Amino acid sequence: MAMNPDVTAVTDRIIERSRDSRAAYLALIDRERENGARRPSLGCANLAHAYAGTEEDRDTMKSGAGMNIGIVTAYNDMLSAHAVYYRYPELMKVWAREAGATAQVAGGVPAMCDGVTQGYPGMELSLFSRDTIALSTAIALSHGTFEGAALLGICDKIVPGLLMGALRFGHLPMVLIPGGPMPTGLPNKAKAAVRERFAEGLAEREELLDAEIAAYHSKGTCTFYGTANTNQMMMEVMGLHMPGAAFVNPGTKLRQELTRAAVHRLAEIGWHGNDYRPLGHCVDERAIVNAAVGLLATGGSTNHLLHVPAIARAAGLVIDWEDFDRLSRAVPLIARVYPNGSADVNAFEAAGGMPYVVRELIAGGYLHRDIMTIARDDLSAFAEKPVIEDDRLAWQPVGKSGDETILRSIDAPFSPDGGMRILAGNIGRACIKVSAVEQDRWVIEAPALVFDDQLDVIEAFRRGELERDVVVVVRFQGPRANGMPELHKLTPPLGVLQNRGYKVALVTDGRMSGASGKVPCAIHCSPEALGGGAIGRIRDGDVIRVDAVNGTLEALVDDAEWAARPLAADPPAATGMGRELFGMFRGLADEAEKGASAMLAGAGL
Repeated sequence: MAMNPDVTAVTDRIIERSRDSRAAYLALIDRERENGARRPSLGCANLAHAYAGTEEDRDTMKSGAGMNIGIVTAYNDMLSAHAVYYRYPELMKVWAREAGATAQVAGGVPAMCDGVTQGYPGMELSLFSRDTIALSTAIALSHGTFEGAALLGICDKIVPGLLMGALRFGHLPMVLIPGGPMPTGLPNKAKAAVRERFAEGLAEREELLDAEIAAYHSKGTCTFYGTANTNQMMMEVMGLHMPGAAFVNPGTKLRQELTRAAVHRLAEIGWHGNDYRPLGHCVDERAIVNAAVGLLATGGSTNHLLHVPAIARAAGLVIDWEDFDRLSRAVPLIARVYPNGSADVNAFEAAGGMPYVVRELIAGGYLHRDIMTIARDDLSAFAEKPVIEDDRLAWQPVGKSGDETILRSIDAPFSPDGGMRILAGNIGRACIKVSAVEQDRWVIEAPALVFDDQLDVIEAFRRGELERDVVVVVRFQGPRANGMPELHKLTPPLGVLQNRGYKVALVTDGRMSGASGKVPCAIHCSPEALGGGAIGRIRDGDVIRVDAVNGTLEALVDDAEWAARPLAADPPAATGMGRELFGMFRGLADEAEKGASAMLAGAGL
């Protein structure tokens, strides 16, 4: 099947726009590769320090006969998704020996949980944890004692951060190793209903807590299709997992064998063999476009309109929101997973999962098949489903959709487009996800109520002040203001207002959760309020038009009056919960469309 012309056109735009920066990046990793494996050139005392902690593998390391794999892990047992990694390193060392290689834990990276910090001060560190993870990954790999790396991470900022750091060591082959989703608990729709009842004062705290624990009940990734699971989808369409590894549950033989195979495969793609596959060549323009296409075709998290540009920049590539907008109008929506449907990721996997999605998108010419993957020379391996057959890992062709309420073919999609739009107007540029929004709410025009804190919105709701058609504006939520926290706690009260028949929308320079759904939300508004963004001109009572049909975001105010209005005063910098330590990150952070990264801006990337 020939490539879709719109996908090809966007790819060509990225190639042309990135020509100089990509050439500089490739020159960098070529120089690193030409320097050869660092271990043979290290001094004896340096090597002794590197080998001192691993008596069992010391002789193999000393001989230099096999690859030494650096494991960068996001393990902690506060995150259900990352708690599964507890035993991975010791098992991976055994599997490395089977392949004639060795493995060491090169370093750990922080892994915070947005689900724990939502609505509280710690959430203001969340986005910048991605840069911290990237820096920690670089430190882990800086010892020069590894010929390849295994990256253990799953959730929201962890996978983007791991890739951003790892790509600066793009001469090394690397594999992303997921842990899989927890089994299904309380259905997401039932959980959301209890949240809305609690917001209305119709449910007690104990009932809400019981519902939340029934939903998030064991080790593994949360089962809704938010940022964490969108990460796993992206790693599949970019070819950076073992094929089909994304949504296999923890604690199963299939999960274990996929991880074992990942270690074996990593040992095969090093620079001493005939199948060298460095990360920096795997992540090229086509792989980045594949990530965007997968995001749109599956109704994934809006957070990736920040993360994909940041990952791309780390590889010398430039993708912007216009690229996403063009792709969204061309790529069909073929999956419905909560919050865009009622099914969770376990039901999605049972219906065909990522192998089905990859097969359909390749068949339609929406994915670049000819990318360098960690598996083989094209993406076709990722259209096959992993199974245990005769007690061994194997892959087999995926069949028809097991449930057409969850997965459909490209010939009969849920929607002819991907459901994300870029909005532009006198308020600035923003993005909106409409794949879960009813079409009669794609255009909202209503008076504004302006807030500087999401908790003030919740209090206004409780006082009954939002009982009307309203566009809730929450400003000073951008990366430079307070680290761009997610505003997920606004979902229940705004959902309640919408259920009551009001026309409701959110406009903010902050983020919405990867689980955002039925309420129209114009998010990531740029320029942000801090530093002069026009969102800071909005006043209570201004009529705001959020129009996802025509792609506009307008304050319906006379042009002369709008231009003459003073901006809202900047709020004082918050302190406590360590927020003051991240002042440098806030000061350097780029705008949302460039990825909202302080690290990349500071590095001149």
